[in-house]
Amino acid sequence: MTKQQKGTLMVFLASVFYSLGGICMKGIPWSGMAVNGGRTAIAVVVMALYMWLTHQKLRFNRWIFLGALAVSCTNILFAVANKMTTAANAIVLQYTAPIFVIVLTAIFMHKRPGRLDLLACAVVFGGVLCFFVESLSGGGLTGDMLALISGVTYAVVFMLNDLPDGDALSAAFFGHVISAVVGLPFVFQETEFGATCMISMLVLGVFQVGFAFICLGEGLKTTPAVTASLVSGLEPVLNPILVALFYPGVDQIGFISLVGAVIVVGGVIGYNVLLAKNEQKVASN
Repeated sequence: MTKQQKGTLMVFLASVFYSLGGICMKGIPWSGMAVNGGRTAIAVVVMALYMWLTHQKLRFNRWIFLGALAVSCTNILFAVANKMTTAANAIVLQYTAPIFVIVLTAIFMHKRPGRLDLLACAVVFGGVLCFFVESLSGGGLTGDMLALISGVTYAVVFMLNDLPDGDALSAAFFGHVISAVVGLPFVFQETEFGATCMISMLVLGVFQVGFAFICLGEGLKTTPAVTASLVSGLEPVLNPILVALFYPGVDQIGFISLVGAVIVVGGVIGYNVLLAKNEQKVASN
């Protein structure tokens, strides 16, 4: 197995761990801020132990700090959005991240987008509109807005190793520290600490955040951003399926939002497949 194949496998595992977010969060009767504070506090311990066992040193500079802010904002926005809209809406809107990668690289790295880039942006934008058409009548507009903003910050997370002197694992670690510091005061305001709640919180901290960011950080070292974003397409598909299986009738996605989900996920995956084919043609020539 090549280094890139191993990296792709790590990104795949990260997507599987991330997909546990919806089902676990629905089982915790806390506010989004409290949930995020608890899970990231656990993740800090998991990541610190991993970096100690693998002899990886923490690094810090302004670019790593920028990455840490992106990680922290992504964590907070998704956790809060998940409580204010459906799990499907939250994860699919966050999955617009690859499109925002195109936009951000065009603005800040002066990489002119091609026709395929612009077409993908237009398709995904159309899908996003479907969510907001339904959320206007369903009352989940604020949650959908926060989820969409988390797509912007998640785009920066995908770019952690592309930043000058960046370090994905260090940025993720400090990002979780920020999230924990901000969120833990909200945990102390909660009153329900049952077995289901605590088990769900442990799964979130260890697997959905800790192991997921470890896998993503290691995977991004050898996996191109295009491939990583394609593989991460598993998350917005698996996340709402798990929620629907364990919480039937509680967190159902509406028809218009379902159409939007198909457009967003299909648009991003289609973009990456076509882009990969174009790159193969260029390489063969």
